[in-house]
Amino acid sequence: MRAQTQKSSTEESTTPADAAGIQAVTVVGAGTMGSQIAAVAALAGFRTHLVDIAQEQLDAAAEQLRGRFDRDVEKGRRSRAQVSAAWERLGTTTDRDAAAAASDIVIEAAVEDLTIKRRIFSELDAVCGPGTILATNSSNIVSSRVADAVEHPERVCNLHFFNPALVMECVELVPHPQTSPETMERAAAFTRALGKTLVTLRKEIPGFVANRLLNAIRQEALSLLDQGVADFEDIDAAARTALRHPMGPFELMDLVGVDVVHMIRQAEYEQTGDPESLPHPMITELYEAGRYGRKSGRGWYSYP
Repeated sequence: MRAQTQKSSTEESTTPADAAGIQAVTVVGAGTMGSQIAAVAALAGFRTHLVDIAQEQLDAAAEQLRGRFDRDVEKGRRSRAQVSAAWERLGTTTDRDAAAAASDIVIEAAVEDLTIKRRIFSELDAVCGPGTILATNSSNIVSSRVADAVEHPERVCNLHFFNPALVMECVELVPHPQTSPETMERAAAFTRALGKTLVTLRKEIPGFVANRLLNAIRQEALSLLDQGVADFEDIDAAARTALRHPMGPFELMDLVGVDVVHMIRQAEYEQTGDPESLPHPMITELYEAGRYGRKSGRGWYSYP
């Protein structure tokens, strides 16, 4: 992986032709989501910069992606040529402003902190041309909450990828009231060029579509457990075998992280003020006990 922001003629020639003029991509934040979003863009033919404030995080992201790509090649999911070409297009850097200034779209995938996101968007707005799309990957913080921190709110939107971004097909594109039709059209073309299935919302709402559907199932599962209707293992079994879900709601909470579920519900409450948005008391109990799921060794289930 290259630690630079320059483009080459080879990279430019492989950029998808139907991406509404988007050739260069910057992803801010080299965590799990950010690094995989950058990998998706590079695999699709875009010149891509993965940015983080810490070189150590960039190095760790590169190592994790390399391991994942090697496994994909071994299992026949990707060819070695595809992976090699993606590495040529994917660079890492701590110089966010230089990368962003040279990009046609910047996707923010930083920590879920509104103050930090507003600062990032304000700083990006100052270095990017007015035609550069500024998108946040957050589903918890709608883009209208960061758009008023920039001088060009018409180029701001949510572009929500799902974890793991290299596998999950869905991307939700969400405008805020000032998002321009041009921004939506270009962001949609970019998403399709990534090979993703685009879900376009007409207006923003916390949680968007997929997470709200998921939350409805999760809340009902928690209610059934709380009422003593069935054990959580049996509720999971019903979801898997009757509804054909790949895993039950409690298994999924453990995979995503009980702490993440708690954070999402808390963030929604802060936006809506609706007590129904608060984390379920059983989620709060697990959260306060440090039982976050797979990552901590114990959540609803125990993991040796």
